[in-house]
Amino acid sequence: MSKEILIHVAEDERRVAILSAGKLDDFYIELDRHQSMLGNIYKGKVESILPSINGAFVNIGQEKNGFLYLTDADNPFLQDIEKIEQEPSATQKLINMLLPKPADKEQEFSDKGTKKNKNELSLKKDQEVLVQVVKDPFGTKGPRLTTHISLAGRFVVYMPMDQHNGISKKIEKVEERQRLRDILKTFNFARGGGFIVRTASVEQGEREITRDAKFLTAMWERIRNLAKQKQAPALVYKEYDLIWKVVRDLLKDEVDRLIIDSQQEYVKLRKFAETLIGKEAVEKIQYHHSPQALFEAKNIAHELEKIYEPKVYLKSGAYIIIEPTEGLTVVDVNSGRFKTKGTPEDAAFAVNMEAAPEIARQLRLRDLGGIIVIDFIDMNREDHKRKVIHILREELAKDHAKTEVNRISQLGLVEMTRARTGKTIESLKFHACPYCEGRGRVKID
Repeated sequence: MSKEILIHVAEDERRVAILSAGKLDDFYIELDRHQSMLGNIYKGKVESILPSINGAFVNIGQEKNGFLYLTDADNPFLQDIEKIEQEPSATQKLINMLLPKPADKEQEFSDKGTKKNKNELSLKKDQEVLVQVVKDPFGTKGPRLTTHISLAGRFVVYMPMDQHNGISKKIEKVEERQRLRDILKTFNFARGGGFIVRTASVEQGEREITRDAKFLTAMWERIRNLAKQKQAPALVYKEYDLIWKVVRDLLKDEVDRLIIDSQQEYVKLRKFAETLIGKEAVEKIQYHHSPQALFEAKNIAHELEKIYEPKVYLKSGAYIIIEPTEGLTVVDVNSGRFKTKGTPEDAAFAVNMEAAPEIARQLRLRDLGGIIVIDFIDMNREDHKRKVIHILREELAKDHAKTEVNRISQLGLVEMTRARTGKTIESLKFHACPYCEGRGRVKID
């Protein structure tokens, strides 16, 4: 299946569209007036402790203080960094040799390098702490923070504060996991910390993976030194912008071409791709110099406008309605103009099977997160219900965000969650109408 990445660069925004077999499959947008903080690292200062909710507010020099759960604060003190990075003693090395960790005890990680630890740590007011943003501000809430710093490369994630190595759980082949585990054992150039091997490293050579790891350890060294020099609160590392993250995370072997409509960014992108990946990636990058707009030329401009509409029509004449609220997002499946000679049960099953993959696609395109409730058309047969849930989960597996899906309830509803890290696509482009106050209706009298 052919895959393309389209990048439109405007004066105040960047838009990225992912096409699979010519169809819009994913969409990202970055606006100058809303700069994401996701991935940024700050030297902050603890403003207040809230034992009742097991967290603390941290001043990171932004409009709103960040929130740090104590369970995400295992190694917060800057003076502890040196201790964390110390080499193990000769005795400890001997113990590690005599009693190596069994392979089946290896920790499982996601591609983004997050892991859970239930240990708690009491912070102190005015304590300086090195934190990373894991969730952008949302509504009245400030950014969500963690002290589990992670730096993502193309093939590995480096966690300078966590002494663990791991392999992405998405890599399933036993032989490949062992090969990558053997490569991890050669990483003796880091002062401390641990590495997670990402799914993109599958069938990649040791040289490429090691180069990526060394790049990240050098980056951490610069961050660490800057953190010592700056006075809290201060930004010590800013995550790559959208275009560079596209090259790092999305320009993979299955991508046929990347087309960008900015001559200046085209030149920069080729240099960055050659440094990060190699000359084979540079050959995929093309400059769109036609007078016709890139998204118009690829026939997806109209498709992009549809992601802001509540109603999405399916080929059969059925449709789905997507209504985000403050607490959750409601998705309703309707038969519409769908017609069949079969039974009502067969009709419901056919519409639901068509709607399920489109719902997963719309969640990606709109970047909807939090609690999502899907009201499929009622079905009586259990095998029909299982098949609908199976196709929904199968399509959601393509998502970059973590999702969890429950079974169809007795009321015919599917409850699911999708990880939210920032604002939805719609909230970036629209604000509530001052006349109807967001109701979307005009009062008659």
